[in-house]
Amino acid sequence: MDLDVFVTAHQAEWHRLEVLSKRRRLTGEEADELVTLYQRATSHLAQVQSAAPDPTLVGRLTTLVARARSAVTGARNASWRDAGRYFTVSFPAALYRSRHWWIPIAVLSIVLSALIAWWVSTHPEIRDSLAAPDQIREMTKPGGQYETYYSDHPASSFAAQVWTNNAWIAAQCLIFGVLLGIPVVWVLISNVMNLGVALGLMSSAGRLDFFLGLLLPHGLLELTAVFVAAGLGLRLGWTVVDPGPRTRATALAEEGRSIIGMAIGLTVVLFVSGLLEAFVTPSGLPTWARIGIGTVAEILFLLYALVLGRRAAATGDAGDLEAADRADLNPVAA
Repeated sequence: MDLDVFVTAHQAEWHRLEVLSKRRRLTGEEADELVTLYQRATSHLAQVQSAAPDPTLVGRLTTLVARARSAVTGARNASWRDAGRYFTVSFPAALYRSRHWWIPIAVLSIVLSALIAWWVSTHPEIRDSLAAPDQIREMTKPGGQYETYYSDHPASSFAAQVWTNNAWIAAQCLIFGVLLGIPVVWVLISNVMNLGVALGLMSSAGRLDFFLGLLLPHGLLELTAVFVAAGLGLRLGWTVVDPGPRTRATALAEEGRSIIGMAIGLTVVLFVSGLLEAFVTPSGLPTWARIGIGTVAEILFLLYALVLGRRAAATGDAGDLEAADRADLNPVAA
C-alpha cells in the first residue's frame, strides 16, 4: 500500500467526517452521511493496520473513528448498571473462563507447600539452615512472631496493610504476565516457599494445629485470589506466545482489558480477606468458628466463580468490554 496515495485519496472524506462528528445537530441527510463516512473510515483503519501500520496514520484514524462512533451511537456514561453488570456477569465470567489456569495452579501450589512443610518439619538440618535455633523458637513459641503477627497492630490499620500487600502481590502477577509469564512463576514460588516454611516450622514446634487456626480463616480466600491472579498472568503470557486465530495485538488488547477488569474484582476479594485477617483471625472466637467463617467465604467465592460464572460465560460473556463498547474493525484481507 502506498500511504501517500491512500491519504490523498481519502483525505477529503476524513475531514468531512471530522466536521460532522463535531456538530451537535445534523439534518437527516447529514446523519446518513455521517454513518456512511464512519463505516468507510473504520474500513480504512483496518486496511492501514493490516497492510501498512504507520503509527501516525493509525493514531489519527483511531481518534477519528472513536469520535465518529460517539457521534453515531451517542456517548454513554458509566452508571450503577455497569457496576452491577460487572460483578454479576463480567467478573464471574472471567473467573470461570480462566478456571483451567488458576485451579491447577492452586492445587499444585498447595501440594508443593505441603511437601516443603513436611521436609522442613522432618529434617532438623534444613531448619538449622533457615535460621538459628533461638530465632526459630522466638518465631514459633506461644506468643512468638507467627502468633503475634495478627494482633500486634490495630485491626483497621492492619487490614489496610494486609490489603495493600496482597493487592501488590496480585498486581505483580497480572502485570508480569506480559513478560511471557516468567516473573509470575517466581512470585508463585516465593509464596509457596514462605507458606511451606512457616507450616513446617510450626509443625516442628508441635503447634501446627494452632497455626492453621490462625491461617485458614483468611488464608483460604487470600490464597485463592493470588492463585487467580497468577493464572491470569500466565494466561496473558501464553497469549503472547500463541494468540490463536487473532492477531497478537488484538489478542493482547482483549486479554489485557479482561485482566484490568479482573484486577478490580480481585481487589474487592482481597479487601474481604484483609477484613477477615484483621478482625476474624485474631478474634476471641473459637477456632472452629473462625475457620468456619473462612470456609464459608471460600465456598461463596467458588460458587460465585464456578456456578454464576458458568451461567455468565454461557451467554457469551468473556469478561471483556460489552460489544457496544469495543472498537469496530472490519475484517480485511492482508
